[in-house]
Amino acid sequence: MVSRSGRGHAPTVLRGGGYGRSVSAAPPSTVRRLLQIPAVRADEVKQILVYGSREFGQVVRDLAGQCGFHFVGFIDDIDRGPGILGAWQEVSRGHDPALHSVAMAIGYGHLRERRALYERVRAQGYETPPLIHPRAYVRDPAAVGAGAFVMAGAVVDFAARVGPFAVVWPGATINHHADIGANTFISPNAAICGYSVVGEDCFIGAGATIVDHRTVPSGSFVKAGAVYAGPVA
Repeated sequence: MVSRSGRGHAPTVLRGGGYGRSVSAAPPSTVRRLLQIPAVRADEVKQILVYGSREFGQVVRDLAGQCGFHFVGFIDDIDRGPGILGAWQEVSRGHDPALHSVAMAIGYGHLRERRALYERVRAQGYETPPLIHPRAYVRDPAAVGAGAFVMAGAVVDFAARVGPFAVVWPGATINHHADIGANTFISPNAAICGYSVVGEDCFIGAGATIVDHRTVPSGSFVKAGAVYAGPVA
């Protein structure tokens, strides 16, 4: 997992998609001096492939760009069209994992397939970096797992954890010490209250609330606007 430092400031994208305390008001040369990192050459910018080309893929492409990655193209095992490089077997043969990362843009309607594809990508040596929008709030020592997405305006509060290849949509709040399992989708404006645990492969609908100290079992679907007050964590 990748932890994020800072005191509530907007994050700054560093080399390879890392993050640090924001100094965005300063000019680029000053930013590099304050953070004590060298200028990033064009040939050092990490290339990223987006697995899935539909609406979610377009969102992830934009998110990756916001995080400092260079978009190479879409991987799609079904569709063909502009920007699509081909199916996984074809694309993986022509794109070295030492030079390319992969972002998993398969939606919540196919959670089982999404998990299997993610594991295949990782098994073939590709990095799946966490993508955290510069306008998200991730409070140290919160942690965000490999392949996870945290969108603009989302909050991952003190000591909260977002598991690998989970998705936190805009406006969602993961409160202090809450834990989000792998491959779980947290929809816009959902609130996961303190010390709650949301299992793996879950979907939490828009505006839903998970009451504090509760456990949502893996594989659960919580409807939009619902208030979940199930078993105590």
